[in-house]
Amino acid sequence: MKLAQLFCRTVGVLALAAGSLGTLQAAEKVKVGICVSWPGYAMHHIANTKKLAPDYEFDLVIFNDPIGGHLALAAGQIDVYECTGDYTPIAAERGTPVANVAFTNPSYGVDHIILSPGIDPSSIKGKKVSAPQAYIGHLLMGLFLDQIGVGVGEVDWVNLNSDEAVGPMMSGDLAAAYLYEPWISKVLENRPGAKSGIHTADPAMLKTGIFMDVVYMNTNFVAKRRAAAIAALKARYDAVEYWHDNTKEANAMLAEYLQWPVEDIGYVIGTNGKFFDGGIYMYDFDETARVCGVLDGAPPFELANGSMVDVANYINEWWIKLGLQKKKVDSARAVDCSLVADLMKSGYRQAFSAN
Repeated sequence: MKLAQLFCRTVGVLALAAGSLGTLQAAEKVKVGICVSWPGYAMHHIANTKKLAPDYEFDLVIFNDPIGGHLALAAGQIDVYECTGDYTPIAAERGTPVANVAFTNPSYGVDHIILSPGIDPSSIKGKKVSAPQAYIGHLLMGLFLDQIGVGVGEVDWVNLNSDEAVGPMMSGDLAAAYLYEPWISKVLENRPGAKSGIHTADPAMLKTGIFMDVVYMNTNFVAKRRAAAIAALKARYDAVEYWHDNTKEANAMLAEYLQWPVEDIGYVIGTNGKFFDGGIYMYDFDETARVCGVLDGAPPFELANGSMVDVANYINEWWIKLGLQKKKVDSARAVDCSLVADLMKSGYRQAFSAN
């Protein structure tokens, strides 16, 4: 009798263990790409750590190569990709299976064009300027030159990322460069007379909407695994809310994951759970829904309700000016607000201000 009871108990324990293992294995994996090591792109790390979407596991990969990440997304090697919105009209032109599904945060002064000592609008013509091609800095340099009345063909362009431009700026090989922190401070502190020519907290730059981080998704992933796509988007905003409510803890998590000093996280994403003046401004879900046009009300910084496609079309106009694209495209082919709309229909809402 005891042997039979022991057998039954053993079978029961094994069944429970198998059931627990099955629960652990049931988490559906979603591959999330991060285009560069950057706090605003790493919210799914918080979602994983705090188990904000227990039915899903977000496999994160940092590319530090924005174009490489876009290629991986188009090839279906990743499902979700957080990066800058400037690629949207390029995806539309190429017809790749990629859609911009949400605006997440504008640059709020973290991106600058830094001028070498003695450089001004009258002396920059014919000199070397650097910005990474097909990326946010390329656009910012173009708008800066336009603002000072210098044609894009009147300077010598060099394709350098921010960290690559520091050396040539320090040696005087560049008249101007696109930089973000910590590279801005390194140049300004060590090269007397260097100064900022323009930055993305300028109201004229903010209201263009083109210096915006976004969420891209592979459209095949969206079509075949729509529930997972919606869950991935929701998890990101749940993580943003966790960051808002627990900013010190969340910034420490991001610092550990990205291998950044924690104070540098604050200098980008802030410590008030909303923005950093000179860093970025984090949209809550309702702000994203408004710029998508699925919720009434005005988005921040003078953007129009439902203006995602208009912003992408304006980027297209600038890519034509800068020689990256040759003709106008319908950017709506690479914008999909239906996931945000579905979250809205499910009753999901989120609005918060700085702590």
